[in-house]
Amino acid sequence: MGFRLVTLNLNGIRSAATKGFMQWTESVSPDCMGVQEVKAQAVDVNGKYDTVAGMPGHFHYAQKKGYSGVGAYSKKEPSDVITGFGVEEFDFEGRYIELRFDTPARKFSVISCYFPSGSSGEERQQAKFRFLAQMYPYLMALKAEREFVLVGDINIAHKPIDLKNWKGNQKNSGFLPEERDWMTRLLEEGGLVDVFRKLNDKPEQYTWWSNRGQAWAKNVGWRLDYHLATPGIAATAQREYIHLEQRFSDHAPLVIDYDFVL
Repeated sequence: MGFRLVTLNLNGIRSAATKGFMQWTESVSPDCMGVQEVKAQAVDVNGKYDTVAGMPGHFHYAQKKGYSGVGAYSKKEPSDVITGFGVEEFDFEGRYIELRFDTPARKFSVISCYFPSGSSGEERQQAKFRFLAQMYPYLMALKAEREFVLVGDINIAHKPIDLKNWKGNQKNSGFLPEERDWMTRLLEEGGLVDVFRKLNDKPEQYTWWSNRGQAWAKNVGWRLDYHLATPGIAATAQREYIHLEQRFSDHAPLVIDYDFVL
C-alpha cells in the first residue's frame, strides 16, 4: 500500500495538459497530487482538468486571470478543504490549499502552496518577504495541532547543493541570504523536514530550469519544489524521484512514496 504524493508546478494547467501531464499522472497513479501555477479559473478547469487520474481536484484560484492558483487532487475524499491561509494580500493570489484527512485517531493534512517569486523586481521581493513572515507562524500553529506535508514551489534553493551556479546567484531572488535563513529556521527551529533531502543527498537534483541559455540541456537548474513535512510523517518517507523523462512545464514533478495509509 503506502501513500504516493506528487508535487508539480504546471506553469499553466492548459499548457501542461497539452504536453501530457494528465496521462503521465495516470501512469504514476499517485494517491494525492499538489499542483501550482494553475493560471486558470474555475470556468477553464471544470469538466476538463478538475479530475486527473481518477482524483477529484480542489482549487484556490487567483482573482487575477491567468495568474498563480493552486490545486490538490486526491483519491480519498478529504474531511475538510481550507482555501487560503488568512492573509488577504496572498489569498487574493490563490497560493494555498489544504486538504484535511482527519479521523478520530489522527489529524493529517496535505497542503499545496505556491510561494511568491521575487525575481521580477524589488516590489515582488518585498511581497515575498511579507509572505515568508506570515507563513512561518502559520505553519508552526498548524504543526502544533496536526501532522502535514506541504508540497509546492517554494521559490527558494536552500543550500549551495540546490542550484548549479550558487556563487553567482547569492544576490538573486531564490538564493538570497534572508530567504535561505528563513528555510534554515523552518527546518531547524521549526522542526519541519525537507523530505527529499532526507532521502537524497546527491548534488544536481534540480526541479526547475530557466528557459534561457540552454539551462535544461546543460542541467543548469535549481531545486525549488519541496515536500516539507512534520517529523512523524517525514519518518515514513521511503523513495523519491524527480521525473525528467518528459517535460510538462519549466518545473519537473517530484514524487515521494510514504509508508502509511491515508
